[in-house]
Amino acid sequence: MIYLTADLHGDPDRLRAARRKLRRRDTLIVLGDFGFVWTGDKSEQKRLRRIAKGRGTVLFLDGAHENFDLLEEYPLVDFAGGRARKLGERLFYLERGACYTIEGRSLLCMGGGESEDPADREEGVSWWPQELPDEADFARCRESLAAHFGKVDYILTHTPPLRLRRFLLPGDREQDNRLEIFLDTLADSADYRCWYFGQLHLDRAVGPRAVAVYRRVLPLWVPPKKKLFHR
Repeated sequence: MIYLTADLHGDPDRLRAARRKLRRRDTLIVLGDFGFVWTGDKSEQKRLRRIAKGRGTVLFLDGAHENFDLLEEYPLVDFAGGRARKLGERLFYLERGACYTIEGRSLLCMGGGESEDPADREEGVSWWPQELPDEADFARCRESLAAHFGKVDYILTHTPPLRLRRFLLPGDREQDNRLEIFLDTLADSADYRCWYFGQLHLDRAVGPRAVAVYRRVLPLWVPPKKKLFHR
């Protein structure tokens, strides 16, 4: 079984609770802001080793709040039909724009996000310019989708498409970023069953084909029911 959650922000209690659902062959995918790769110190390395040896496999997309310099130091390896950075035996960082096949399901993944408070953060310490994808990431995503003839089972992102952010958070902000705009075009061009995303700190189904994920731990291919979610 594949499960989804989002925005752990390095909280070991939330990760521990999420993994209680897992059997050894299960997979937990964190939809960005994983947060356990931040300082690179010995204590953090020890925790990552424990995560990599725990129950099930843990995969994560990047969000806005990651130490991208540290993430880029991990080796890029072949994984589930795509490429991913290997942090441990059962711990992988999923590449932006890659498509993976896990338990027979095709998953198009795109990490990345935009910090709301970059002026209050320090570059290279609490903020990294790599947080937003670039054209190479977008090209990889388009190529991955084309390789699957425009059709995947699920799209997993940290950031929602522009239309969904505006719907869920009306009046949130006026400026749109290039990732939201790209994801809007992806929503129009891709054939998919359901789109799951994090970032907004909401657990809410947006109709039958889009789900905002935060604290809940959701089985991937169970159709969402609105009564199970709340703002």
